[in-house]
Amino acid sequence: MSSDLEKGVRPLFFGLRIALWYATLFVVGSTAIVFLTYYLTATSLAQRDQQIIRGKLGDYAAAYQRGGVRVLAATVRAEQQAAPERLFVRVVDRGVEAVVLSNPEGWDPSKLEIASATLADGTLVQVGKSTELRDELLARFRAALGLVTLLVFAIALTGGWLATQSALGPIRRLSFAVQRIIRTGRTDARVPLDGSGDALDELTELFNAMLDKIEGLVTAMRGALDNVSHDLRTPLTRLRGTAEMALAGPAALDRYREALADCVEETDRVLVMLNALMDISEAESGAMPLRRERVRLADVVERAVDLYRDVADAKGVRLVVEASEDVEATADRTRLEQAAANLIDNAVKYTPPGGRVDVEVRGAGNAALLRVRDTGPGIPPDERPRIFDRLFRGDRSRAERGLGLGLSLVKAIVEAHGGTVAVDSEPGAM
Repeated sequence: MSSDLEKGVRPLFFGLRIALWYATLFVVGSTAIVFLTYYLTATSLAQRDQQIIRGKLGDYAAAYQRGGVRVLAATVRAEQQAAPERLFVRVVDRGVEAVVLSNPEGWDPSKLEIASATLADGTLVQVGKSTELRDELLARFRAALGLVTLLVFAIALTGGWLATQSALGPIRRLSFAVQRIIRTGRTDARVPLDGSGDALDELTELFNAMLDKIEGLVTAMRGALDNVSHDLRTPLTRLRGTAEMALAGPAALDRYREALADCVEETDRVLVMLNALMDISEAESGAMPLRRERVRLADVVERAVDLYRDVADAKGVRLVVEASEDVEATADRTRLEQAAANLIDNAVKYTPPGGRVDVEVRGAGNAALLRVRDTGPGIPPDERPRIFDRLFRGDRSRAERGLGLGLSLVKAIVEAHGGTVAVDSEPGAM
């Protein structure tokens, strides 16, 4: 019970952490934008006030130069009557006598921005503008930005949680599928795709492909174990029977030697089967060590044909080799010789006396082709899809000694090198 609770709480905390990270980044970015907006607005308003002050200072200085205090006073009065906001204007003449041309009452010196200009005759003209209106506007703007910031917090948390829940949906489905597989032991469960085509959908596809691979390996392993247990039963029964017969009869050195020889032969058969199964498993899982080098396929085929030429001659089967000398591949020479030998052994074994086995090596575009044909009885159509399965032996092949692993090993070795294997069969030609 506690374990199930922990499994349910972990995704919740994980989603909460992602939501908080998302909200934090969103809030930090939005707050930075808000502060930047406020700074730019305050700076723009301050620059506007400075431009107004500087412009009026130039106008008033020019008016004073035209007609003295009288013209300046008239200009100030006219503008202050027409303008919506008042300006502070002061003139200090050469006798250090201050003439204030605007009502000083109600002015807050701490909220007054002033610009000065000294005329040619030494008169000082000052123009000031109150910042109260600007401060009030900025205060309202700050209040609005505060509300916006609160909305940003709320939207960030809500959006982060919703986005996280949506993003964690495929991950939860993956988790549930894994838990179901662990709980039931069944590998046929698959995670449904949402069709979005995003990275999580791609991850789901890869996960399902991995499950397909695992299910195939498990099925193959079960089938191999069943076949191994069935095929091992015969040599083990022979071993036991041979030993029991030797022990039940009268003591005789020759009979003991013969019994031990039979036991060694059956043991070798079992070892060959297990080693072949191990090689196939390593090749299919990608763990087979390959010592790659540039290899001429003609040399590989030549060595494999030499191994079975005497067997073919003794059986009355003709071996014909047609190999191009310039066909090369980057591969493990020993493994390729093993694959070629298995193909030739299979062809010679099932070709009747007087028949023929053709071994061909040629280039096929950027690939190298090795083809083995024989004039044997052919493979029935219902058995062709299974001839590369482990330990599979068709009805016609049961009369011959074999383990049913040769073609499986060929397929595993070729695919470990990145190649492909195919079969085409007609009576009298392969």
